[in-house]
Amino acid sequence: MDRRTLLQAAGALGLLPSAVPSTAEPLQRGDERVLRYALRTAETGFDPAQISDLYSMIVCDHLFEGLYEYDHLARPFKIKPCTAQALPEISDDFRSWTIRIKPGIHFQDDPAFGGSARELVAADYAYTLRRFYDPALKSPAQSALEEQGIVGLRELRDESLASRRPFDYDKPVAGLETPDRYTLRIRLREPRPRLLYTLTSLGAMAREVVERYGDQIMAHPVGTGPFRLQAWRRSSLITLVRNPGYRERFFDAEPAADDAEGQALLARFKGRRLPMLDRVELSVIEEAQPRWLSFLNKEHDFLFQLPLEFVRLAIPGGKLAPHLAKQHLRAYREAASDITLTVFNMDDPVVGGLQPAQVALRRAIGLGLNIRREITLARRGEAIPAQGAVVPGTYGYDPALRSEAGLYDPARARALLDTYGYTDRNGDGWRERPDGSPLVLRMLSQSDQTSRQLDELFKKDLDALGLRLELVVGQWAENLKATRNGRFMMWRVGSTANSPDGQDALERGFGGSVGKANLARFQLPAFDAVYRQMTALPDGPQRLALFGQANKLLLAYEPYRVHVHRMVTDIAQPWVIGYRKPLFWNGWWQFVDVLPRG
Repeated sequence: MDRRTLLQAAGALGLLPSAVPSTAEPLQRGDERVLRYALRTAETGFDPAQISDLYSMIVCDHLFEGLYEYDHLARPFKIKPCTAQALPEISDDFRSWTIRIKPGIHFQDDPAFGGSARELVAADYAYTLRRFYDPALKSPAQSALEEQGIVGLRELRDESLASRRPFDYDKPVAGLETPDRYTLRIRLREPRPRLLYTLTSLGAMAREVVERYGDQIMAHPVGTGPFRLQAWRRSSLITLVRNPGYRERFFDAEPAADDAEGQALLARFKGRRLPMLDRVELSVIEEAQPRWLSFLNKEHDFLFQLPLEFVRLAIPGGKLAPHLAKQHLRAYREAASDITLTVFNMDDPVVGGLQPAQVALRRAIGLGLNIRREITLARRGEAIPAQGAVVPGTYGYDPALRSEAGLYDPARARALLDTYGYTDRNGDGWRERPDGSPLVLRMLSQSDQTSRQLDELFKKDLDALGLRLELVVGQWAENLKATRNGRFMMWRVGSTANSPDGQDALERGFGGSVGKANLARFQLPAFDAVYRQMTALPDGPQRLALFGQANKLLLAYEPYRVHVHRMVTDIAQPWVIGYRKPLFWNGWWQFVDVLPRG
């Protein structure tokens, strides 16, 4: 596109309002640029090695930096260097990866560094990788990282577990070498063609900081990122400010040539120093109505994930309502790379296990759930039924797949229950277990309105099967902790992809990830063998066939009942410029501007 065409596109998209000059400098110097919005669920903390919830990861991805990052404007996705000088040098059939760090990048100032500026070096990434293997941290990401097979780290972890001694951060391992200050060399046991995705999400931490703050490290994040944590009131308010020591970095991106919106944003921002914002304030508002009203009342600049209760009011027919369009709001509606599912605890004596009767119970529950009604009533039409574990937009997803997961067949569900001895022996209207003992299903849930609506539908479906359901309501973070520790029977939860590879979704069935990504605690040697095989293969027909096998095993044993893939809508006030919904990543604050109101 020539400049005139770009500017015309920008105007049509509302990116260059008539009152806002298109320059490479802020509109009014000295005006603080603040982005305010609300999270729908409380965070857990800010140590990348110890978190797995979306809301904590959103914050961490702006505090810490990976070796690589996703291009803010490129669609489809593009990975480019962040703290690395270039893409990795790869050899030995994807077993040897060499990365060179950019000199002159510094961690934010912190007392842990003794008052001097601390440069980021290759050893920081080596240390960060080691932390995921420290048994004391019980890192949710360790099992996924272990599948990358860095030589020596598994043995170092096993040694610590066997001896019951602290993890040895100083013992050399053959798979992590730093031959000089700025070079990191990673050696793997097996070929791992997609290690680049891991390196993109690996935020460097400094050993001095971790050792200074110890058990309080979740509250003391110190990274090289564009923002730093200024204040934190747990489950209430998180305030981040521009990192004053952030290196000179300027807006650049590579949108597709035919991407008018992306090209317009590039024309507007190219050359602007990052981050453009001075401060970000995140409130935690779990109830949908006050979150929605805070945005409508302009107390918030951005609405992250439009509450389902207001879908028909805000985006009837999938388009922004006229009364909101008149206010120049902008809606960003896309099919999310996510999935919702019911998790069954495979260690639970009632719903767990691999015996035919236990499998039959889980499959009957699944067949008795009216997912279409869930989509229509509770999700206001903003979802599609899930047919398998892999999520849309990721490698391995098959949009043509049709499976039992998409069926609603209560008659078949009742027949399964009858066949395997789940019958009502005492005439009270509720089925008992095959041995005659009471059958009570207990499911963790939350108190927000959407959860309550989903619970009501779930219970109605199980009532129709003669299955008694009790709900145990708590906070999301508490439910996650209980689930990881195996202290639950059932839980309904959502999961969002954090890389372009669909194997991440299949990790929830991998035995090596029990208590981490594998919340169901499912262990099946046949599945593990398929999972390990696909890990080593490059993308192609052979690997895609393994995706099909893995999906079939999960559907057959049903440690999870998949529900839906959601449509997600974000809405921005007219003064928020440059937002583009991320696909597999969370970092975007540094690439947007918030203009002065008025």
